[in-house]
Amino acid sequence: MDNLYWIIDKDGHRVAFKPNWAQLALLDDLHNQNLILKARQLGFTTFIQIFMLDACLFNSNIRAGTIAHRLDDAKVIFRDKIKFPYDNLPDGIKALRPVVRDAADELLFNNNSSIRVGVSMRSGTLQYLHISEYGQVCARFPEKAREIRTGALNTVQAGQTVFIESTAEGKEGHFYDLCEAAQSKVRLGTALSSLDFKFGFYPWWQAPEYALEPTGVIIDELHRKYFEKLRDMSGIELTPAQQAWYVKKAEIQLGDMKREFPSTPEEAFEASVEGAYYAEPMATAELQQRIGTFKALPDIPVNTAWDIGVGDANAIWFWQKMHGKIGLVGYYENNGEGLPFYAGKLEEYAKRLGWKYGKHLVPHDAKVLEWGAGRTRLEQLVANGIRPTLVPMHRIDDGINAVRATLPHCYFDAEECAEGVKALKGYKKEWDEDRACFRDKPLHNWASNGADSFRYLSMAWKDLQPDPVEPTPADIVKEMTRPRTFNEYMEELEEEEALELS
Repeated sequence: MDNLYWIIDKDGHRVAFKPNWAQLALLDDLHNQNLILKARQLGFTTFIQIFMLDACLFNSNIRAGTIAHRLDDAKVIFRDKIKFPYDNLPDGIKALRPVVRDAADELLFNNNSSIRVGVSMRSGTLQYLHISEYGQVCARFPEKAREIRTGALNTVQAGQTVFIESTAEGKEGHFYDLCEAAQSKVRLGTALSSLDFKFGFYPWWQAPEYALEPTGVIIDELHRKYFEKLRDMSGIELTPAQQAWYVKKAEIQLGDMKREFPSTPEEAFEASVEGAYYAEPMATAELQQRIGTFKALPDIPVNTAWDIGVGDANAIWFWQKMHGKIGLVGYYENNGEGLPFYAGKLEEYAKRLGWKYGKHLVPHDAKVLEWGAGRTRLEQLVANGIRPTLVPMHRIDDGINAVRATLPHCYFDAEECAEGVKALKGYKKEWDEDRACFRDKPLHNWASNGADSFRYLSMAWKDLQPDPVEPTPADIVKEMTRPRTFNEYMEELEEEEALELS
């Protein structure tokens, strides 16, 4: 393979193809089903196309196909990675193996072997299949991912060859599930069948070209701690040149750095997803080690912020306000349950963790919409012993900006807030397939409820007044014996809302 083919390199030059370290590592470790989690620009697409083209040229009746996540990408792969290497073969080989059909997306040779590209590949039987950037397909086009899973992957019989390669795109979708299952088999030492995927991780720090003369490059404190963590936790010792490259690259990539150039598989999936609203502040929180062990402080009330869905998941953040900072000490989400269930869950948390509750923030529409038993959500909260504070009405854009302004003040307990942190990272914009860009509109997905409840927190936390001084026993008796109707209580809540709005 490294004697026949010519390619276009990163600098736009026509050069002879010589496999690099990552391509050779894949070739040496080749399996029937190959799962590739990678950093950017390691040349896997080029290698796989030449590998399949080579198989077609020197074997009869071979069918090879590549699925790209967009039609334009499919056209580029065909033009630059397949057609160009074939057109630049020695004349003698092209004379022995001429193209009998040259379509816009397929080359069919005189030995009845063909190689093609597209965005779907359901029909026919393939001996070689390459799925490019499958993580992005799963994240942006779940229906297309389902079509690939049920269609294209079923065109390849046991014993044939599949390549699925991608950067990570959050902890969701089929690509993430495949990587988790394959890594589990590695950890357990499970023998792989021809239908099991073999996991391969190809990080940036193994690429010799990802290095920079360190003179004059300042390694700030946050990156210094990050490099120390890589060394201590993962045994990755970076050279000064690698550290310099990473720091300068991160200045451009910002919150996308760990997704585009991961150091470990875990880091790749922990990184922000493309189009995520809170990619930058969440990446900064990780870098500043504000996601870790931050348990609730004693003698400070634990507040809650709710997103109450109708037939949807209901999400609750548990948090403390202290000296201009916010401690996120818990997160809970469930669906298909009534308000008494969530009231019981609050009691369970308080008993388990020794909390005393303060304010309970709920969305403004809690007083309008019904939840379950024909009463407003506000009425049901009160009936279950939860005195809510209404968050003022606001535009979603203003709420998103409030979250961005709030996150730099936040400390997350990683254990109790794992699912909530995941939701904040996964909250993203809708993808416009026709215009090939993100819409300025949130995608309603699994992350929406956790992100919405955090939005309510962000809109209200600065103005939240502390609970009054603890009443004396005499005050409590007086209050309990005072005649008081439910309507009177609701009127008091309306007065509070009017003050908040003013």
